[in-house]
Amino acid sequence: MKVSDVIARLGLTILNSPRSLEAEVTGGYVSDLLSDVMGNAREGQVWITLQTHKNILAVASLKELSAIILVRGNKPDAETLRKSNEENIPLLGTEYDAFEITGQLYNLLKRA
Repeated sequence: MKVSDVIARLGLTILNSPRSLEAEVTGGYVSDLLSDVMGNAREGQVWITLQTHKNILAVASLKELSAIILVRGNKPDAETLRKSNEENIPLLGTEYDAFEITGQLYNLLKRA
């Protein structure tokens, strides 16, 4: 399943201007600790977090994650948006909390 499919099926908002939404999604990872994501997330996963600062992009790039979903309506600042476009990492938003969107993503990927 591609990032664009996840966006459409979960009703996510695209917060930045990535060049492509065609990266494959292999799973999801939920954490607000950067060190945890660096140590445990795997390439192709979508990261679900409430963190909005630019350091999330360094971690997502390092781990080659497919996208980042920001929960509870959190919005990134201008520097984070700029960096996300530079790194071509889709920043997605939802009003759901991490528990709810994680369950939705899990069910979506389980059916795929």
